[in-house]
Amino acid sequence: METSSPSYSEIILEEWNGSSSTKLSKTATITATPSLFIQRSGGRFNHVWRRVLQAFVPEGFPSSVTPDYVPFQVWDLLQGLSTYIRMMLSTQALLSAIGVGEKSATVIGATFQWFLRDLTGMLGGILFTFYQGSNLDSNAKMWRLVADLMNDLGMLMDLLSPLFPSAFVFIVCLGSLSRSFTGVASGATRAALTQHFALQNNAADISAKEGSQETVATMIGMALGMLLARVTTGHALSIWFCFLSLTMFHMYANYRAVRCLALTTLNPERSSIVFQHFMKTGQVLSPETVSKMEHVLPIWTTALSSRSVKSMHMQVHLGVRVSSLNHLELMDVLHSAGSYYKKAKYLLVEKKGIISAILHKDSTSKDVLQSFFHALVMANLTDKNKSAQLESQSWMDKQYEVFIQKLRSSGWKTERLLSPSIMWKANWICGPLDAKID
Repeated sequence: METSSPSYSEIILEEWNGSSSTKLSKTATITATPSLFIQRSGGRFNHVWRRVLQAFVPEGFPSSVTPDYVPFQVWDLLQGLSTYIRMMLSTQALLSAIGVGEKSATVIGATFQWFLRDLTGMLGGILFTFYQGSNLDSNAKMWRLVADLMNDLGMLMDLLSPLFPSAFVFIVCLGSLSRSFTGVASGATRAALTQHFALQNNAADISAKEGSQETVATMIGMALGMLLARVTTGHALSIWFCFLSLTMFHMYANYRAVRCLALTTLNPERSSIVFQHFMKTGQVLSPETVSKMEHVLPIWTTALSSRSVKSMHMQVHLGVRVSSLNHLELMDVLHSAGSYYKKAKYLLVEKKGIISAILHKDSTSKDVLQSFFHALVMANLTDKNKSAQLESQSWMDKQYEVFIQKLRSSGWKTERLLSPSIMWKANWICGPLDAKID
């Protein structure tokens, strides 16, 4: 008895390409009827272009990154391009000042000057990390902008060095010190921004693709920089005009880049902005709206601003050292520990409009966030001459959970508050007045 194989009138097999299930594209259709027929979709150029593009954009792009990824990267690459062009001009000036090409220059002298320049930069990087390392996360946008401004200052010092031979070592060391700040701040804030862009736990992929983008920008910048350096050689006015023009563009591109960012993490200033708006309207602003309102420049540059919504966070001091309080403040803290904050992992004390927060040694990141918002409530009530302690506790009991839920619904991350490291904490024990101490 013979068994016949099943017969099919037509079999269709499709080929799809793409790293994201939502961004697949059909590349070929194979049909068996019963002869084999292959129909390719799209041209070979389109396939090659997609393969090349994969070396420069994260897998699953654009759904694998936040909406602000593309505008930030465009401006970031433009500012990087201007940096590499100016670097050729400043390096040329620095090498000339060291004595490259001059018969009177000695190898040991040039080597020592270069070594002293690098040593200053290394020490500067360590000191900057020591004083500001814990503050980079909470102010990533500001420090990203400051980092590039310091880099501009460093290249300016290199360009100035040939003009002042007697102060050459001091000038190049100052420039190296500026660039050391750039290296630390730029690297740390870049890591924070990469985590922000990653929607699918693809931070490593985003970082790798950014490296490819910067490599291309570097090669183009170096080529244009060498061409510009050759054209402007011996023309001091042309060199300075090109350098200053590119620096102005670099600063503008950096400002536009950080303005594109809509960070969803809560830092003191963003928390202050959303809290103030919630107290007035009962609604929570989106990260995109808040990004247009927060400062990206250092706070001292906007000291003349009269908008209280942006200064309220300055009234709150987190992680205050208990022994730094005076006698009256200590009495207030002890009274609060036994009345308002029996179940809380923090204590608040107010003096002349400044709210000091003392964190418990067992406090968590959520406790820190809660203490900061509680301090903002108290600061808001203090300005209105109300009973701050009682009224603020009442608001926290009734409104805090509603406020946090609305924050989550609007796209904010409420797991923690991005603030400088809290080094001082405390412990308090509330017992009966007649308890005896052995």
